[in-house]
Amino acid sequence: MKLLPHLAALLAAVSLYFSPACAQQHSDAIRLNQIGFYPAAPKVAVIAAEAGGAFEVKEAKSGKTVLKGALGDVRTSQHSGKHTRLADFSAVRKPGTYVIEIAGLGKSAAFSIRNRVHRNVAEAALKGFYYQRASIDLPEKYAGKWARPAGHPDEHVLIHASAVSDGRPENTVISSPRGWYDAGDYNKYIVNSGITMGTLLSLYEDYPLYFEDFNTNIPESNNGVPDLLDEVVWNLRWMLTMQDPADGGVYHKLTNPRFDGTIMPDAAKNPRYVVQKGTAATLDLVAVMAQASRIFKNFDNKLPGLADSCATAAVKGWQWAEKHPEVMYNQGAMNKEFDPDVATGAYGDRSVKDEWIWAACEMYATTGKPEYIQNIDLELQQPMALPTWSQVKTLGYYTLLRSAETLKLPAGQSGALRENILSYASKLVTDLENQPYHTVMGKTAQDYAWGSSSVAANQGIALLYAYRLSNDKKYLHAALGNLDYLLGRNATGYCFLTGFGSRRIMHPHHRLSMADGVADPVPGLLSGGPNPGQQDKCAGYPNKFADESFTDSDCSYASNEIAINWNAPMVYLAAALEATMK
Repeated sequence: MKLLPHLAALLAAVSLYFSPACAQQHSDAIRLNQIGFYPAAPKVAVIAAEAGGAFEVKEAKSGKTVLKGALGDVRTSQHSGKHTRLADFSAVRKPGTYVIEIAGLGKSAAFSIRNRVHRNVAEAALKGFYYQRASIDLPEKYAGKWARPAGHPDEHVLIHASAVSDGRPENTVISSPRGWYDAGDYNKYIVNSGITMGTLLSLYEDYPLYFEDFNTNIPESNNGVPDLLDEVVWNLRWMLTMQDPADGGVYHKLTNPRFDGTIMPDAAKNPRYVVQKGTAATLDLVAVMAQASRIFKNFDNKLPGLADSCATAAVKGWQWAEKHPEVMYNQGAMNKEFDPDVATGAYGDRSVKDEWIWAACEMYATTGKPEYIQNIDLELQQPMALPTWSQVKTLGYYTLLRSAETLKLPAGQSGALRENILSYASKLVTDLENQPYHTVMGKTAQDYAWGSSSVAANQGIALLYAYRLSNDKKYLHAALGNLDYLLGRNATGYCFLTGFGSRRIMHPHHRLSMADGVADPVPGLLSGGPNPGQQDKCAGYPNKFADESFTDSDCSYASNEIAINWNAPMVYLAAALEATMK
């Protein structure tokens, strides 16, 4: 039964008010990680208002004061000019539930101090991918109140006129089921799947033991394969169908000509197409398949033949790319030449140098054959670039570092890789003590790009690599600070992961959450975050300041959409910190 809009909104507000984290009125000016803190880790709240010089930490239940402290010096935001002060309560280590109180401002929402404090965050962010699955029913047993019928079986997908090849003329029907819906829409894109899969597979390679008991209550749970990898397999098997078996090239995306409306997946009936093959899509698939093949060979008894299929796909894709080294996907040009026009996410790229680097590194790490990188300029003398869907070379660097001993990398090469990452991380933490929210995220306005939450998460990943290379805890603590940012210590006051926090995202631009009649959005999805471009022209943005340019409105695809390539680094950051913090 669908609730009337005003009743749904009322129930949402009531449930939020009576949730454990919101059992009392609290001051929005006290910004902090709304989930909690590790006992031995740094603990900081930011006071975004004029306040006296003192704060107290109190037990939430008894009101007993456990710490009195002085607020830090005034800091000034480079984005808004607004003032903040820090409340450092790192000295509180006893597990429990607490609030911060400041005379004249009131209390914060309640938060926890305990071990494994972000375990639920990590599990939910991974479970977010389950809710994005295409071609399968989501029963209540696994999906709770977000249960839904299967949508987009994708067993009758048409070859678009741009994608014809020998044996596959226009409108040939192929089957391409499974995969994840890319974002707030229902299409499936190889390029964005590439960075998403690379991030999740790297998480497993970096922390394999952590995922032995990481259960997210999905249909495959307890099958002898870690749930992280089970979820990856759902998308991996779809990606394999996007490769032309005749020549090894990979279709750029599987899509409707135009976006579906605000409807549930099972109500979406428009024709679906695979479109033009391209070098970026093909090399992204090569990289993913090479990485997947070396991981899944250890699970051949549970997933027989999968590793071999991935290895074969990687080699065939590499061979196609060698013959077609720079076939760029240009949606505008394609639409001028072929019908029907396609108006969904383009994911067009201007350069494939970075895709060549990533694919070469993964092929080298998997096969041990140095010829894969011999003719590739790894660009190690250039400053490190944070991974995005259009800039993936750093994923290759991470893999080479991870595999350095096995591959017996030359000292000069491994040294350059280390320096590349450590130099980037060092610049991130420089001047941290002057940042208004005491995070490396937001030092420059450029951090607030479309999907800025993923910038914060990917910065955190880079900092964790720097910590593992150097054992310097300043990098670990800065990575934790970026998780604090995502969970509430930011200029908006929002916790950006749906289903969490005392000030939580309720209206993401996400068709499933908008159309399902459930007041609460699908949980475990990372909102895009502040974006001063405000390309959606949605009403509700508070101002144009880079760090505040956010609105919790479902019309705001520029600041409040979700996307798989944003969720993946959120999973990595939360899970890796859980695996690291003791």
